[in-house]
Amino acid sequence: MAQERLWGRTTIRIVEGDITLYDGDAVVNAANNAFWMGSGVAGAIKRKGGQSIEAEAMAGGPALPGEVRVTGAGNLGVRFVLHAAVMAQDLVTSEAFIRLATRNALARAEEIGACRIAFPALGTGVGGFPFTECARAMLKEIHDYLSENPSTSLKEIAFFLFGTEAAGAFERTLASFPGIGSGSG
Repeated sequence: MAQERLWGRTTIRIVEGDITLYDGDAVVNAANNAFWMGSGVAGAIKRKGGQSIEAEAMAGGPALPGEVRVTGAGNLGVRFVLHAAVMAQDLVTSEAFIRLATRNALARAEEIGACRIAFPALGTGVGGFPFTECARAMLKEIHDYLSENPSTSLKEIAFFLFGTEAAGAFERTLASFPGIGSGSG
């Protein structure tokens, strides 16, 4: 299952699959604000990419929810991991944290020269945030960011989602958004 849509110069892609197999420039990790990587997407990234990713992320100390920390990617097939703090150590998230972390991940991706990035459904695993609400929040933030930055260097923003429920929520939500600019679709 995969859906693609062009927003301005950027392809938005929805994929039901394993984010650790992404071959772009960076993957986004759904993180807590201390950046320890236990289970869910974080655990999968740590298992496949190696312990060095967690050590590098944690070395900077705690951050505020919404902040994004960039590390190397260890044994993953990308260059960077963008650790998006979508919850504090109490493991509770919110739409505001998810939106801020999404926007900050996009900005950090551009800062490091990443053109192709992949997101998970932030906050829906350990954080328990509903898929449809997450899809609306993340896609709205991406839509706004791309509308405000028409000359973005981001060529692809992919969502790698675990399970048909998550993928379906993101596909339905993506289909409901208007296009952006001359490349809208």
